[in-house]
Amino acid sequence: QVQLVESGGGLVQAGGSLRLSCAASGSTFRSDAMGWYRQAPGKQRELVAQGTWAGSTTTVDSVKGRFTIYRDNAKNTMDLQMNSLRPEDTGVYYCNYRGGSGTYWGQGTQVTVSS
Repeated sequence: QVQLVESGGGLVQAGGSLRLSCAASGSTFRSDAMGWYRQAPGKQRELVAQGTWAGSTTTVDSVKGRFTIYRDNAKNTMDLQMNSLRPEDTGVYYCNYRGGSGTYWGQGTQVTVSS
């Protein structure tokens, strides 16, 4: 089992910044990837960014140049730095962990961007 603890969501005005943090604990002996997904009201959950154990990172086009993912393999943490936030970035952000023991989700943290 892997436990994920998220922090850092909140309310921010458009153009502002937030940093989300996710810490994994438990059976983290073999991790393939950690990432951040988000779900806006009435929409499906979508990938925002992820980083693999090998060091590669992926960010979706809608956040390129604004969001940066930071992964620390030694600490099993993954941060998402979000700059130049837009109202369309509003949603619940979920940390995701994929590894040898399975796929796990955090409880989610709300990000609200006001116009």
